[in-house]
Amino acid sequence: MTNTTDLADPGLGAVPPPGSPARRPAPAWRMLLPTMTPWLALGLALVAGVCLFGLLGPLLVGDPDTIRDIGLSPPTAQLWLGTTQTGQDVFAQLAHATRGSLQIGFLVGALATVLSAFFGIYGAYLGGAADELFSLLTNVFLVIPGLPLVIVISGFVPRESRGLWTIAVVLALTSWAASARVLRAQTLSVRNREYVAASRLSGERAWRVIVVEILPNLLPVLASQFVFAVIAAVLGEAGLSFLGLGASGSSTLGTMLFYAQNGFALPLGAWWWFAPPGLLIALLGTGLSLINFSIDEIVNPKLKTVRTHRRRARAAARTARKEAR
Repeated sequence: MTNTTDLADPGLGAVPPPGSPARRPAPAWRMLLPTMTPWLALGLALVAGVCLFGLLGPLLVGDPDTIRDIGLSPPTAQLWLGTTQTGQDVFAQLAHATRGSLQIGFLVGALATVLSAFFGIYGAYLGGAADELFSLLTNVFLVIPGLPLVIVISGFVPRESRGLWTIAVVLALTSWAASARVLRAQTLSVRNREYVAASRLSGERAWRVIVVEILPNLLPVLASQFVFAVIAAVLGEAGLSFLGLGASGSSTLGTMLFYAQNGFALPLGAWWWFAPPGLLIALLGTGLSLINFSIDEIVNPKLKTVRTHRRRARAAARTARKEAR
């Protein structure tokens, strides 16, 4: 007698039980989306919460630069996160700093993804000398230590010229190479498929073959690399700002930590000054990492299969315990 718990889902190749209604095939676009899991839901909730706070928070708080005569005041009903050494509202600073970090993070993620796609996908599609040249340039950026290079470039740029775009370009230039190598390997695999060869033989232009035939197969990889680039950008900008090399005239979570360090917040016990920006960085990084893990299941379907088998094993164990009772 066959146990129904041993039957695999139709999506994994097993035959559904007799008499059961036939399942409609999932649409093609659904295959590009990760499966909703508790971890993915938690990641989306964390990222959405931080993004909403960064977008709407500055509209609801007062001026973060207003100076009061209550320096290092602990949190109260009027000042939810207390004040800095000069009496500035920490909660107002946190809202504006979150928006600044999100701007840099998503800007660097977009720039790094575009660079990696150009050097990885376009170079691999062209092949020949162009592919060799792009691979050489990618390898050069791979062997250069990223963080020291960012520190050196930021240190040589004059402070008055070190704006938001400057920091974003510096971070993007030092974070695209590894992603380009992955995209090149994926493109070399897709380029030899029949439908791509048919498009090339029919005289289609290179950009159309890449956009229509190759790029849809690489969207999960690009999404995963974009999320990872955002995480690296937020952490990299926080590190630069903590060292005093961040964007001038802008407020980010890193600049909050920098001023908290200079104001001796830790020795003075002013936890409300440095703990909230550090916690927001951790929450944003955790949420993006959980989303990235879910996207990895699209890139590597074996991860989804392993999770499915584990879920079935737990269900079988629960059924066995119930029968034993």
